[in-house]
Amino acid sequence: MTVPQASPTADLLMVGPLLPELTAELESRYRVHRWWQSPDQAALLREHGPAIRGIATSGRFGATRELIEALPALEGVFSFGVGYDSIDLAAAQARQVLVTNTPGVLDACVADTALALMLATSRRIAEADRFVRAGRWPQEGFGLGTRMSGKRCGIVGLGNIGLQIARRAEAFDMPILYTNRKPRPDAPAHYRYCPSVTALAAECDFLVLAVPGGGATRHLVDAEVLKALGPQGWLINIARGTVVDEAALVEALQAGRIAGAGLDVFEHEPATPAALNAMDNVVMLPHIASGTHETRRAMADLMLANLDGWFRNGVAVTRVI
Repeated sequence: MTVPQASPTADLLMVGPLLPELTAELESRYRVHRWWQSPDQAALLREHGPAIRGIATSGRFGATRELIEALPALEGVFSFGVGYDSIDLAAAQARQVLVTNTPGVLDACVADTALALMLATSRRIAEADRFVRAGRWPQEGFGLGTRMSGKRCGIVGLGNIGLQIARRAEAFDMPILYTNRKPRPDAPAHYRYCPSVTALAAECDFLVLAVPGGGATRHLVDAEVLKALGPQGWLINIARGTVVDEAALVEALQAGRIAGAGLDVFEHEPATPAALNAMDNVVMLPHIASGTHETRRAMADLMLANLDGWFRNGVAVTRVI
């Protein structure tokens, strides 16, 4: 890979909208071309493509093979977010284009959201809120929820986020079980390893997904896993929507094969299945696990550090490849 010459400015192609304050900072430092707003994207590439050295994107918008191959001077894809399954890594590697993301800084907020979904589903928080707002409380009693404290927490993917989820769950006296490609040697000794997702689902009350997206984890949670989780089990997904076979999830919920689900991500988001929308035992969030002022500012700072580090010194802070 060619290390760039020191340069305070470079042409960037911004694939989709980012935070307004981040966009302003990018435009103050770089020559930014707004791809998603262009009425003629082919014309934009013809005019500016040969000069574009970086793609600024996010996990939502990614970068396709076609786009990467269309930019002859491209040096890097700089993503706002930890997930990079929407970026064609093989195409980037073939072109010797670096890819960066923003890991670490969002772990705490994503873990907080996982616990929030666990409580919201089992204690029927969102359903109870709707009950009160609808004026039903004076005339009706509200049904019982399920205690979360002391239940078994099963984590699929004991990475940095998975560890933070586990630590929070321990505060609720929850035994911790997990599955990874292999046991994590530095995991606390009292965390119990399970050899597969199905085996983990059969042993836990809450199955929490904290794995990356992509082909390797697509439909990792399928009908067999949901059957193993059982009618007293809850599915919590703060990972990627593609990790769950959404059709199998709808069927399992309709048949009462699992107790409910807390979902921050969906297979075809922002579209969500009508069947899920109608279920009181499903809590649905619009992919906001990292959506706090503090975390998004930290993500923006890390993305800028990757961009500035590369284009000024030839060194990116958090490289994927």
